[in-house]
Amino acid sequence: MNSVSPAPLVEIRHVAKSYRRGTQIVPVLTDISLDIGEGDFVALMGPSGSGKSTLLNLVAGIDRPDQGELRVGGLDITRLDEASLADWRAANVGFIFQFYNLMPVLTAFENVELPLMLTRLSRRERRERVALVLDMVNLGDRTSHYPSELSGGQQQRVAIARALITDPALIVADEPTGDLDRASATDVLALLQRLNAELGKTIVMVTHDAHAAGAAKALVHLEKGELIDGHPH
Repeated sequence: MNSVSPAPLVEIRHVAKSYRRGTQIVPVLTDISLDIGEGDFVALMGPSGSGKSTLLNLVAGIDRPDQGELRVGGLDITRLDEASLADWRAANVGFIFQFYNLMPVLTAFENVELPLMLTRLSRRERRERVALVLDMVNLGDRTSHYPSELSGGQQQRVAIARALITDPALIVADEPTGDLDRASATDVLALLQRLNAELGKTIVMVTHDAHAAGAAKALVHLEKGELIDGHPH
């Protein structure tokens, strides 16, 4: 059992995952057990094909394991049906992707507001919350800009604001600095550290970059679908 810290928000027990490739069954994760503490910032590292993005997708409820239990906040998300799982993701998980996944026809403000369209918040409440998180990521002066008018680092900060907007318990980041230059990457990592330290957000980040992993509180190494080790800095 690899335990990253006490009071786990995420409890993974004997999880396995395979994919079908033609007639072949390709195992991706094998008997993974891991705790991720509430308020932790964990970097999942490993070579390409090690299963780190698959594990991230399982934790986020984007994909389902073939076997094992996966609890987030005490709820076994493997037992939810598709509609309940989608509702759970919307309420509990904020997503940050390598290539930002912003809507090019929407402004920074509108991109961040998008997840709130599924809530019962009034237009005024939505606008206040969007303004707050855009200020938090130092983009209060870029609210009406479209993605094409923003640098890569600014686009990723919009994506981080969008991930924060529903106040999720868990933030998952898949190679969040993979498309950024070093200076922009450093800014984004500093922002993630701030969200973790000041807001207590639990962050699980996949990265192959040692510089990015250095921003996390704990490292978990995967190789060929198995945990090699997990240890705090």
